[in-house]
Amino acid sequence: MNLGSPDSTSVPDVRKYLMQFLMDGRVIDYPYIVRSLLVGGIIVPFRAPKSAQAYQSIWTKEGSPLIVITKQLQKKLSENIEEPVYITMRYGNPSMKNTFDELAQTYSSVKEVLLIPLYPHYAMSSYETAVEYAREVFKKNKYGFELKFIKPFYDQTEFISAIAESIKPFIQQDFDHFLFSYHGIPERHILKSDITGQHCLQINDCCNVSSEAHKHCYRHQCLRTTELVAKKLEMTSGKYSFSFQSRLGRSEWLKPYTVKRLQEMPSEGIKKLVIVCPAFVSDCLETLEEIAVEGREVFLQAGGESFTIVPCLNVHPAWVQTLKNWVMQTANGNQEMILR
Repeated sequence: MNLGSPDSTSVPDVRKYLMQFLMDGRVIDYPYIVRSLLVGGIIVPFRAPKSAQAYQSIWTKEGSPLIVITKQLQKKLSENIEEPVYITMRYGNPSMKNTFDELAQTYSSVKEVLLIPLYPHYAMSSYETAVEYAREVFKKNKYGFELKFIKPFYDQTEFISAIAESIKPFIQQDFDHFLFSYHGIPERHILKSDITGQHCLQINDCCNVSSEAHKHCYRHQCLRTTELVAKKLEMTSGKYSFSFQSRLGRSEWLKPYTVKRLQEMPSEGIKKLVIVCPAFVSDCLETLEEIAVEGREVFLQAGGESFTIVPCLNVHPAWVQTLKNWVMQTANGNQEMILR
C-alpha cells in the first residue's frame, strides 16, 4: 500500500486527489468544518494548478512515477514468491476497496492477507491513516480473510542494509556532506501521537531518552534510521545530518527545514552535497521535483557546486529481497513484525 497519485496531470484530477488527501483528518487534523473551509476554499484552489505543473514535470509515458514504480515492485516481488501480490493506494487508484474486492473474487478461498504499508516510519498522517483506512474498508465490507499488517520498519536490519546498499555507489565520489531529508510533519502530530502524553518535545533530548512514546514517534524513528544507516556506511560524525521537507502552512513543523539547510550549507563550506530521502521507498513528487529540481536549484544558487540525489529504494534488488524475506517469515509463522 503506497500513498497514491492523481489519475493524470490535469487540474481537475489533481484537485480531486488533493481534496481526498488533504481532507483526511489525520493529515490536516482540524475539525471537519474548519478543514473543509481551509482545504476546499483556500489550499486546493491555489495549490491544484501549481501541483499539476509539478506533476507534469515528472510524469512519464507510463503515468505517475509512484504508481509505475509500485507496479514494477509488484512484478519483481511476484517473480520471487509464490503468493499473489496486489497493490493499492491510500488515496486515488487503485483504491483499497477495489483491490480487496478483486482479491476476494479471484481467490475466494484466501484465508490471510498481509498488507505492507510502504511507510518506514510511524506518523498519523502516513502509516496510521493507511492502516486505519484499510481496517475501515475491511470491516465495512466483511471480507472472509484475516488482515495483517507489517509494522513500521525504520530500524529493521534488512531495511537499513537495503538503504545502505542503495547509497554506496553515490558516496564513492568526493563529497563534503551527506543529508538525510525526511518528509516533515507538524509538531502537534508528534504531541498527539505521544502515548505517554509527557515525553515527545517535552523533555530535553527526548528522542534519545528511552520511552514507550518512541513506538509512535516519527521524529525519533527518523533519527534512528539516520543513525543506523550512517553507522552501516561508517560515516563519521559531522559528515552527515538530517532535515525535514515538504512543510505546508504556517504552524511549526519538525526542524531543521530541508530548504533552509540547503540555503545555509554553501556558506558553511559544504559545496558538494549528496542527499537521500529515506521516508520514501518509491520516487515521487517529493523526491523527483521538490528535492531533485527545486532543492538542487536552491543549493546551487546559494553557492553549492554539486548536488547528487540518491534514488529511493524503488526496485533495488536488496529491497525486493527484503520484502520477500518479510513475506516468507510471516508465512512461516514469524509474528515479530506483525502489527497487533
